[in-house]
Amino acid sequence: MSVNPAARRKARHYAMQALYQWQMAGASLNVIEAEFHADNDMNHVDVEYFREVLHSIPSKMSELQQKFTPYLQDRSLQELDPITHALLLIGSYELAERIDVPYKVVINEAVSLGKKFGATDSHKFINGVLDKLAEQLRAVEVKAAGK
Repeated sequence: MSVNPAARRKARHYAMQALYQWQMAGASLNVIEAEFHADNDMNHVDVEYFREVLHSIPSKMSELQQKFTPYLQDRSLQELDPITHALLLIGSYELAERIDVPYKVVINEAVSLGKKFGATDSHKFINGVLDKLAEQLRAVEVKAAGK
């Protein structure tokens, strides 16, 4: 099965927005998903990936947060803005659960979304956290890449 990188990128983009909405409004994931399908052209989106990320992350949120919290430096989980939090959740999920996605792609996609939607310099913070998490969760892959 071939993956369309642009469609996967859009899936991450919408998943980040949907997780943000879920964090802020607390609406049902099914309602949020239906709204995204109604409000957006999903023809060029990896809809299966969007659905997987949107529904899997909330059910694994505590586990995912435990994975990246040690790398938050001097910040607490509660101090993260919702966009950074959503991107760290998506990145952590992909690093832990989607080994078919190269770790560099996971980090680059999260950083790119952080630049576009996050607070000033949040992309640097996201990069640092996910880079350290990749060294832990994908040690063999990181080592093979020569890091």
